[in-house]
Amino acid sequence: MVLIAFGKILPASMPARSLTDVATMLLPFLLVALSPIVGYRVALGCFPFNPLASQPSFRLCRLGSWRRVDPLTARANPAFGPHGFMASLLAGLLLNVPFRTAEFLAAVPAIGTSAPAWAQVIMNAMVLDVIIMNFFYIVCFVMALRAAPLFPRMLLFVWVADIMMQLSIAQAVASAPDLPSSIGPAVKDLLLGNIQKVLISATLWLPYLILSDRINITFRARIRA
Repeated sequence: MVLIAFGKILPASMPARSLTDVATMLLPFLLVALSPIVGYRVALGCFPFNPLASQPSFRLCRLGSWRRVDPLTARANPAFGPHGFMASLLAGLLLNVPFRTAEFLAAVPAIGTSAPAWAQVIMNAMVLDVIIMNFFYIVCFVMALRAAPLFPRMLLFVWVADIMMQLSIAQAVASAPDLPSSIGPAVKDLLLGNIQKVLISATLWLPYLILSDRINITFRARIRA
């Protein structure tokens, strides 16, 4: 990431004039690189391996006819754990991080302190979006690996948060001062693409999260009645 950042800083249209400018232009890329690492470490600490993890007292998912089992019986079930089709869900969560980061690197140039206000607004909004969403997608990945009972709710929260982040960026960019007319449509297309990807993921995976036997035995400690 440092090499990529310097590759974007050196040919920047507004080159760095001091070490402070270099640090300012380099910092967003370093934060983007660190966010999934921090998310991984935080999730490991918050969701240690616990074969007796308690279930939430209130059920959000009530579709179907299910019978509760104790945690040890659930873990002894052959369907327990991140295997089979569920592995595709975990792979998708993990791949979100490099894909999201690559989109950010391709779309956002290095911005220094001398850049116009609208460019700094776009840069700050995009950096914040990638940092937050990379952090949370990695947290979801670790929660799924650790069979944390709150994983389905966390993933639903992340999907909603992702859409809200795109809408917030659109509002921030629209209110940026002296925004060039050619920049707005390009940012709009990028944000709409992100929203569409989230909606497609939610449409594909939400029925699986609700009805799958593997998901229910792994995260809800219940089997079909």
